[in-house]
Amino acid sequence: MIAVDTYAAFLAAEYLRDYVSNGGAAVKFVVPPDDDTAEAFSSSLHAEASAAGFMSLNVDAVATRVHLMDQVFFEIAHQIDWLALARVAVRRAMSEAGYPPPAESDPVESIGVEALAAHHRVDPAELSRDLNRQLQSMIMRDYAMVQEFRVAMLRLCQAELATGQVSDAERDAVIAWLHGVLGQLSLLRSAMIFRRIGRHNARKLFFSTCHWVATNGYAGVVLELDVRRLGFARRPLPEERNGFYYTKTALLDAYELLRQLVDNTDELSRCCVVVVAAPEFLTDEHRGVSAYQALKLRIHDEVRDRVRDNPFASLVRLEQS
Repeated sequence: MIAVDTYAAFLAAEYLRDYVSNGGAAVKFVVPPDDDTAEAFSSSLHAEASAAGFMSLNVDAVATRVHLMDQVFFEIAHQIDWLALARVAVRRAMSEAGYPPPAESDPVESIGVEALAAHHRVDPAELSRDLNRQLQSMIMRDYAMVQEFRVAMLRLCQAELATGQVSDAERDAVIAWLHGVLGQLSLLRSAMIFRRIGRHNARKLFFSTCHWVATNGYAGVVLELDVRRLGFARRPLPEERNGFYYTKTALLDAYELLRQLVDNTDELSRCCVVVVAAPEFLTDEHRGVSAYQALKLRIHDEVRDRVRDNPFASLVRLEQS
Protein backbone atom coordinates (compact mmCIF):
# COMPACT_ATOMS: atom_id res chain seq x y z
CA MET A 1 0.00 0.00 0.00
CA ILE A 2 1.10 3.55 -0.75
CA ALA A 3 0.63 6.64 1.41
CA VAL A 4 -1.86 9.23 0.18
CA ASP A 5 0.52 12.17 -0.16
CA THR A 6 3.23 9.96 -1.62
CA TYR A 7 1.02 8.71 -4.42
CA ALA A 8 -0.49 12.13 -5.18
CA ALA A 9 3.01 13.60 -5.45
CA PHE A 10 4.07 10.65 -7.62
CA LEU A 11 1.18 11.24 -10.04
CA ALA A 12 2.09 14.92 -10.30
CA ALA A 13 5.79 14.29 -10.88
CA GLU A 14 5.68 11.24 -13.16
CA TYR A 15 2.45 11.86 -15.05
CA LEU A 16 1.02 15.39 -14.83
CA ARG A 17 4.19 17.45 -15.19
CA ASP A 18 5.76 15.12 -17.72
CA TYR A 19 3.75 12.59 -19.70
CA VAL A 20 0.27 14.16 -19.58
CA SER A 21 1.33 17.79 -20.04
CA ASN A 22 3.22 16.74 -23.16
CA GLY A 23 0.12 15.28 -24.78
CA GLY A 24 -0.36 11.92 -23.09
CA ALA A 25 -3.34 10.49 -21.24
CA ALA A 26 -3.75 8.04 -18.38
CA VAL A 27 -6.53 6.29 -16.47
CA LYS A 28 -5.62 5.24 -12.92
CA PHE A 29 -7.65 3.25 -10.40
CA VAL A 30 -7.14 4.05 -6.72
CA VAL A 31 -8.60 2.07 -3.82
CA PRO A 32 -8.56 3.82 -0.42
CA PRO A 33 -9.43 1.71 2.65
CA ASP A 34 -12.01 4.16 4.07
CA ASP A 35 -13.84 7.43 3.44
CA ASP A 36 -11.37 9.57 5.39
CA THR A 37 -8.49 8.30 3.28
CA ALA A 38 -10.50 8.90 0.11
CA GLU A 39 -11.16 12.51 1.13
CA ALA A 40 -7.51 13.06 2.01
CA PHE A 41 -6.42 11.67 -1.34
CA SER A 42 -8.94 13.83 -3.20
CA SER A 43 -7.61 16.97 -1.49
CA SER A 44 -3.99 16.03 -2.23
CA LEU A 45 -4.76 15.13 -5.85
CA HIS A 46 -6.55 18.38 -6.64
CA ALA A 47 -3.88 20.44 -4.87
CA GLU A 48 -1.15 18.77 -6.92
CA ALA A 49 -3.19 19.19 -10.11
CA SER A 50 -3.76 22.91 -9.53
CA ALA A 51 -0.09 23.43 -8.69
CA ALA A 52 0.85 21.76 -11.98
CA GLY A 53 -1.44 24.08 -13.94
CA PHE A 54 -4.24 21.58 -14.63
CA MET A 55 -7.97 22.14 -14.53
CA SER A 56 -9.22 19.95 -11.70
CA LEU A 57 -12.67 18.35 -12.01
CA ASN A 58 -14.65 15.91 -9.90
CA VAL A 59 -17.56 13.58 -10.68
CA ASP A 60 -19.14 11.61 -7.82
CA ALA A 61 -21.37 8.60 -8.43
CA VAL A 62 -23.55 9.74 -5.53
CA ALA A 63 -24.66 12.89 -7.38
CA THR A 64 -24.17 11.83 -11.02
CA ARG A 65 -25.28 8.73 -12.90
CA VAL A 66 -21.80 7.57 -13.80
CA HIS A 67 -23.04 4.68 -15.94
CA LEU A 68 -24.26 7.24 -18.49
CA MET A 69 -21.48 9.08 -20.32
CA ASP A 70 -23.72 12.00 -21.23
CA GLN A 71 -24.51 12.60 -17.54
CA VAL A 72 -20.80 12.47 -16.72
CA PHE A 73 -20.12 15.02 -19.46
CA PHE A 74 -22.90 17.35 -18.26
CA GLU A 75 -21.47 17.33 -14.73
CA ILE A 76 -18.02 18.13 -16.14
CA ALA A 77 -19.49 20.91 -18.28
CA HIS A 78 -21.14 22.51 -15.24
CA GLN A 79 -17.72 22.83 -13.59
CA ILE A 80 -16.07 24.59 -16.53
CA ASP A 81 -16.16 28.34 -17.12
CA TRP A 82 -16.74 28.18 -20.88
CA LEU A 83 -16.76 31.95 -21.34
CA ALA A 84 -13.40 32.30 -19.59
CA LEU A 85 -11.90 29.74 -21.98
CA ALA A 86 -13.46 31.62 -24.90
CA ARG A 87 -11.87 34.86 -23.72
CA VAL A 88 -8.45 33.20 -23.66
CA ALA A 89 -9.02 31.85 -27.17
CA VAL A 90 -10.15 35.26 -28.45
CA ARG A 91 -7.07 36.97 -27.03
CA ARG A 92 -4.90 34.33 -28.66
CA ALA A 93 -6.66 34.94 -31.99
CA MET A 94 -6.13 38.69 -31.63
CA SER A 95 -2.40 38.22 -31.13
CA GLU A 96 -2.09 35.74 -34.00
CA ALA A 97 -4.01 38.10 -36.29
CA GLY A 98 -1.54 40.89 -35.52
CA TYR A 99 -3.74 42.89 -33.14
CA PRO A 100 -2.60 41.99 -29.61
CA PRO A 101 -4.76 43.27 -26.71
CA PRO A 102 -3.42 46.26 -24.77
CA ALA A 103 -0.70 45.23 -22.36
CA GLU A 104 -2.49 46.97 -19.49
CA SER A 105 -5.78 45.14 -20.08
CA ASP A 106 -6.97 42.50 -17.63
CA PRO A 107 -6.18 39.06 -19.17
CA VAL A 108 -9.38 37.56 -17.75
CA GLU A 109 -11.72 40.29 -18.96
CA SER A 110 -13.42 40.58 -22.35
CA ILE A 111 -12.17 43.05 -24.90
CA GLY A 112 -14.53 43.80 -27.76
CA VAL A 113 -13.75 44.67 -31.35
CA GLU A 114 -14.57 48.36 -30.87
CA ALA A 115 -12.10 48.75 -28.00
CA LEU A 116 -9.39 46.79 -29.83
CA ALA A 117 -9.91 48.75 -33.03
CA ALA A 118 -9.59 52.03 -31.14
CA HIS A 119 -6.38 50.79 -29.52
CA HIS A 120 -4.80 49.86 -32.88
CA ARG A 121 -6.45 52.73 -34.80
CA VAL A 122 -8.03 50.50 -37.43
CA ASP A 123 -11.52 50.19 -38.83
CA PRO A 124 -13.72 48.02 -36.55
CA ALA A 125 -15.46 46.32 -39.50
CA GLU A 126 -12.16 45.26 -41.07
CA LEU A 127 -10.79 44.16 -37.71
CA SER A 128 -13.92 42.08 -37.13
CA ARG A 129 -13.44 40.34 -40.47
CA ASP A 130 -9.79 39.60 -39.69
CA LEU A 131 -10.59 38.22 -36.24
CA ASN A 132 -13.44 36.07 -37.54
CA ARG A 133 -11.17 34.65 -40.19
CA GLN A 134 -8.50 33.92 -37.59
CA LEU A 135 -10.96 32.28 -35.19
CA GLN A 136 -12.39 30.09 -37.93
CA SER A 137 -8.90 29.00 -38.97
CA MET A 138 -7.82 28.40 -35.38
CA ILE A 139 -10.90 26.49 -34.24
CA MET A 140 -12.62 24.95 -37.24
CA ARG A 141 -9.36 23.46 -38.53
CA ASP A 142 -8.42 21.96 -35.17
CA TYR A 143 -9.50 18.42 -35.96
CA ALA A 144 -8.60 17.14 -32.50
CA MET A 145 -12.13 18.33 -31.65
CA VAL A 146 -15.34 16.99 -33.18
CA GLN A 147 -17.24 19.31 -35.51
CA GLU A 148 -20.23 20.18 -33.33
CA PHE A 149 -17.91 21.04 -30.44
CA ARG A 150 -15.80 23.23 -32.74
CA VAL A 151 -18.91 25.07 -33.88
CA ALA A 152 -20.03 25.59 -30.27
CA MET A 153 -16.63 27.00 -29.24
CA LEU A 154 -16.53 29.27 -32.30
CA ARG A 155 -19.92 30.72 -31.37
CA LEU A 156 -18.79 31.40 -27.80
CA CYS A 157 -15.67 33.13 -29.10
CA GLN A 158 -17.68 35.19 -31.58
CA ALA A 159 -20.00 36.22 -28.75
CA GLU A 160 -16.96 37.54 -26.86
CA LEU A 161 -16.13 39.85 -29.76
CA ALA A 162 -19.39 41.73 -29.02
CA THR A 163 -20.10 42.56 -32.66
CA GLY A 164 -23.69 41.33 -32.65
CA GLN A 165 -22.81 38.35 -34.83
CA VAL A 166 -23.82 36.02 -31.98
CA SER A 167 -26.60 37.20 -29.67
CA ASP A 168 -26.63 36.72 -25.92
CA ALA A 169 -29.55 34.32 -26.31
CA GLU A 170 -27.59 32.20 -28.78
CA ARG A 171 -24.54 32.21 -26.50
CA ASP A 172 -26.66 31.13 -23.55
CA ALA A 173 -28.26 28.39 -25.65
CA VAL A 174 -24.83 26.98 -26.50
CA ILE A 175 -23.90 26.84 -22.82
CA ALA A 176 -27.27 25.26 -21.96
CA TRP A 177 -26.60 22.67 -24.69
CA LEU A 178 -23.24 21.86 -23.08
CA HIS A 179 -24.91 21.60 -19.67
CA GLY A 180 -27.64 19.31 -21.00
CA VAL A 181 -30.46 21.66 -19.99
CA LEU A 182 -31.42 23.15 -23.36
CA GLY A 183 -35.17 23.00 -23.73
CA GLN A 184 -35.58 23.47 -27.47
CA LEU A 185 -32.88 22.42 -29.90
CA SER A 186 -34.36 24.83 -32.45
CA LEU A 187 -32.71 27.65 -30.48
CA LEU A 188 -29.36 26.43 -31.88
CA ARG A 189 -30.30 26.17 -35.54
CA SER A 190 -28.76 29.57 -36.23
CA ALA A 191 -25.57 28.33 -34.55
CA MET A 192 -25.47 25.33 -36.91
CA ILE A 193 -25.82 22.77 -34.08
CA PHE A 194 -28.50 20.22 -34.87
CA ARG A 195 -28.37 17.38 -32.32
CA ARG A 196 -28.35 17.00 -28.58
CA ILE A 197 -25.57 15.56 -26.48
CA GLY A 198 -26.29 11.92 -25.64
CA ARG A 199 -24.57 8.64 -24.98
CA HIS A 200 -23.70 8.39 -28.67
CA ASN A 201 -21.46 11.49 -28.76
CA ALA A 202 -20.66 12.48 -25.14
CA ARG A 203 -17.34 10.61 -25.06
CA LYS A 204 -16.05 12.44 -28.14
CA LEU A 205 -17.19 15.74 -26.67
CA PHE A 206 -15.30 14.95 -23.46
CA PHE A 207 -12.16 14.28 -25.49
CA SER A 208 -12.71 17.57 -27.33
CA THR A 209 -13.19 19.40 -24.04
CA CYS A 210 -9.85 18.16 -22.71
CA HIS A 211 -8.13 19.40 -25.86
CA TRP A 212 -9.90 22.78 -25.71
CA VAL A 213 -8.97 23.29 -22.05
CA ALA A 214 -5.34 22.35 -22.75
CA THR A 215 -5.05 24.88 -25.59
CA ASN A 216 -6.53 27.75 -23.59
CA GLY A 217 -4.56 28.42 -20.47
CA TYR A 218 -4.24 25.03 -18.77
CA ALA A 219 -1.70 22.22 -18.88
CA GLY A 220 -4.56 19.73 -19.19
CA VAL A 221 -7.40 18.15 -17.24
CA VAL A 222 -7.40 16.01 -14.11
CA LEU A 223 -10.72 14.26 -13.58
CA GLU A 224 -11.45 12.47 -10.32
CA LEU A 225 -14.20 9.93 -10.95
CA ASP A 226 -15.45 8.75 -7.56
CA VAL A 227 -17.31 5.46 -8.03
CA ARG A 228 -17.35 4.25 -4.42
CA ARG A 229 -21.15 4.30 -4.44
CA LEU A 230 -21.11 1.37 -6.89
CA GLY A 231 -20.11 -0.88 -3.99
CA PHE A 232 -23.52 -0.47 -2.28
CA ALA A 233 -25.35 -3.77 -2.82
CA ARG A 234 -28.66 -2.69 -1.29
CA ARG A 235 -30.46 0.59 -1.02
CA PRO A 236 -31.01 1.83 2.53
CA LEU A 237 -34.43 2.77 3.85
CA PRO A 238 -36.09 5.66 1.94
CA GLU A 239 -35.50 8.14 4.77
CA GLU A 240 -31.79 7.24 4.79
CA ARG A 241 -31.14 7.41 1.06
CA ASN A 242 -28.77 9.98 -0.39
CA GLY A 243 -28.15 10.39 -4.10
CA PHE A 244 -28.12 7.61 -6.67
CA TYR A 245 -27.89 3.86 -6.15
CA TYR A 246 -27.02 1.36 -8.85
CA THR A 247 -28.65 -1.86 -9.97
CA LYS A 248 -26.49 -4.68 -11.27
CA THR A 249 -27.26 -3.61 -14.84
CA ALA A 250 -26.26 -0.01 -14.13
CA LEU A 251 -23.12 -1.27 -12.37
CA LEU A 252 -22.05 -3.22 -15.44
CA ASP A 253 -22.78 -0.20 -17.64
CA ALA A 254 -20.53 1.89 -15.38
CA TYR A 255 -17.73 -0.67 -15.66
CA GLU A 256 -18.15 -0.68 -19.43
CA LEU A 257 -17.81 3.11 -19.42
CA LEU A 258 -14.56 2.78 -17.46
CA ARG A 259 -13.35 0.05 -19.81
CA GLN A 260 -13.95 2.33 -22.77
CA LEU A 261 -12.01 5.14 -21.12
CA VAL A 262 -9.06 2.80 -20.59
CA ASP A 263 -9.18 1.61 -24.20
CA ASN A 264 -9.60 5.12 -25.61
CA THR A 265 -6.53 6.72 -24.06
CA ASP A 266 -4.96 6.84 -27.53
CA GLU A 267 -7.73 9.26 -28.55
CA LEU A 268 -7.51 11.26 -25.33
CA SER A 269 -4.90 13.97 -24.90
CA ARG A 270 -3.54 15.89 -21.90
CA CYS A 271 -5.95 14.28 -19.47
CA CYS A 272 -5.55 12.10 -16.39
CA VAL A 273 -8.62 10.27 -15.13
CA VAL A 274 -8.32 8.99 -11.56
CA VAL A 275 -11.04 6.49 -10.63
CA VAL A 276 -11.55 6.20 -6.87
CA ALA A 277 -13.18 2.90 -5.89
CA ALA A 278 -14.31 1.34 -2.62
CA PRO A 279 -12.49 -1.70 -1.12
CA GLU A 280 -15.40 -3.85 -2.35
CA PHE A 281 -14.16 -3.12 -5.86
CA LEU A 282 -11.42 -5.69 -5.19
CA THR A 283 -13.20 -8.14 -2.91
CA ASP A 284 -16.88 -8.37 -3.90
CA GLU A 285 -17.43 -11.06 -6.51
CA HIS A 286 -20.84 -9.69 -7.45
CA ARG A 287 -20.32 -5.91 -7.48
CA GLY A 288 -16.54 -5.61 -7.69
CA VAL A 289 -14.34 -5.60 -10.76
CA SER A 290 -14.56 -9.40 -10.90
CA ALA A 291 -18.16 -8.99 -12.11
CA TYR A 292 -16.89 -7.49 -15.36
CA GLN A 293 -13.95 -9.38 -16.78
CA ALA A 294 -13.40 -6.94 -19.65
CA LEU A 295 -12.38 -4.26 -17.15
CA LYS A 296 -10.62 -6.60 -14.76
CA LEU A 297 -8.29 -7.92 -17.48
CA ARG A 298 -7.17 -4.37 -18.23
CA ILE A 299 -6.36 -3.16 -14.73
CA HIS A 300 -6.08 -6.04 -12.29
CA ASP A 301 -2.65 -7.17 -11.15
CA GLU A 302 -2.62 -10.96 -11.20
CA VAL A 303 0.93 -11.01 -9.79
CA ARG A 304 1.70 -8.49 -7.03
CA ASP A 305 4.68 -8.02 -4.75
CA ARG A 306 3.48 -8.23 -1.14
CA VAL A 307 6.30 -6.03 0.11
CA ARG A 308 6.70 -3.33 -2.52
CA ASP A 309 3.91 -1.57 -4.38
CA ASN A 310 4.28 -0.43 -7.97
CA PRO A 311 3.05 3.18 -8.27
CA PHE A 312 3.11 2.89 -12.08
CA ALA A 313 0.44 0.17 -11.98
CA SER A 314 -3.06 0.90 -13.28
CA LEU A 315 -4.51 -0.18 -9.93
CA VAL A 316 -3.08 1.20 -6.68
CA ARG A 317 -4.07 0.51 -3.07
CA LEU A 318 -3.70 3.37 -0.59
CA GLU A 319 -2.79 2.95 3.04
CA GLN A 320 -5.01 4.39 5.74
CA SER A 321 -4.27 8.03 6.45
